[in-house]
Amino acid sequence: MKKAKNIMNINNIARTIVALAIILVVVAVALVFSRHVGGGASDDEYRSIVVVASGDTLSKLLTEQGLSNAQVLDIAKVLKAEADITSLRADSDKIEFVRSDEGAPVSKIVIVPSPWRQIEVTCNADGQWQCETIDIKPDTRVIYREGEILDGDSFYLAGARAGIPDGILAEVYDLLAFEMDFERDVRAGQKFSVVYEENFANGEKVDNGRILAVQFEALRGNVKMYRFKTSDGKTGYYDENGNGAIKSLKRTPINNARVTSSFSTSRKHPVLGYTRAHKGVDFRASTGTPIPAAGAGRVVARGYNNGHGNYIKIRHNASYETLYAHMSRFAKGVVVGTTVKQGQTIGYVGSTGLSTGPHLHYEIIKDGKHVNPMTVKLPAISNLAKKDKERFLEYRKVLDEGVGHLSKHPEWFIQL
Repeated sequence: MKKAKNIMNINNIARTIVALAIILVVVAVALVFSRHVGGGASDDEYRSIVVVASGDTLSKLLTEQGLSNAQVLDIAKVLKAEADITSLRADSDKIEFVRSDEGAPVSKIVIVPSPWRQIEVTCNADGQWQCETIDIKPDTRVIYREGEILDGDSFYLAGARAGIPDGILAEVYDLLAFEMDFERDVRAGQKFSVVYEENFANGEKVDNGRILAVQFEALRGNVKMYRFKTSDGKTGYYDENGNGAIKSLKRTPINNARVTSSFSTSRKHPVLGYTRAHKGVDFRASTGTPIPAAGAGRVVARGYNNGHGNYIKIRHNASYETLYAHMSRFAKGVVVGTTVKQGQTIGYVGSTGLSTGPHLHYEIIKDGKHVNPMTVKLPAISNLAKKDKERFLEYRKVLDEGVGHLSKHPEWFIQL
């Protein structure tokens, strides 16, 4: 993989726009990173590294290095008080012991509890042990991946084929679920792309970072979302014009659930046998599947009736309410009056009431009238203020140009 110039720092937009011209003709070879744990020591120091094994304790490892019981106790106290380290993880944590030479007593102890943090414990001239926590900046790389829906594909299958990690795919699904019905809006030939971060340490990938941008050619139009931090430090996702991309309610509360019955003013009821309005959408899911709240709000009804079985109704604001029916059971602690967050589990899929099998019946009520969850225009949580919108539009332009380069050269990455 090759590295492109750093064009993602919003505080340096002016300089990075100029640098884009360079990117068109210059691509640096991939960098190989190395970070020596416990840096700052001179070349004549003697170092030994121990990887914590099963059964190892801090006391055991320190005494094996010649430290006295009193010193071990002092070091343990310092680590607990100043670094919140009380135990070690086998096959994960590493400890480095530093001496002036091979036969000298230990003068420094370096503990590496994660790729992004190391703890240095040193002994001063008075024999007192001191602790310093050092945060290690990850080597963060911006990655671009694009895919296309083929016949018989789901979004997950197409995303996996495009090389997008599972965790990133799940987050993208959550973002797009505010705008799309994955059962009805996904068709062969649609293209999508994701811009996200990967974090490296010592040249090896450790984990995935944030999703910076998402694009999907949906049936209702091209959906675009950009991650952006406002001047007051809040982070959100916005469309290409700086309007909030995260809606107050999700169209599909349960990810990847199949729609088995749509909103209709006249549907033949599968149990009652006669035609009547179906005021919501049914999502097939197995019994016990968690049901998340489609939006933040307050539980205004929870109970049982013959039609809905176990159901919950949430009021989100003066205009919107949602209802969830046929639950097998309610989530613990969710009662009338409970304030819930968007995505919080409120109950579990079941088949109570007038139901022919386990599924979620989901309704959106707007100003007292039932509306189609799949087509109603949902309000965004927030739009950008004027000054933030100006900054966002500049940032989006730079990001789009960078993504344009990455789309032509998928082996490239942008280093932050």
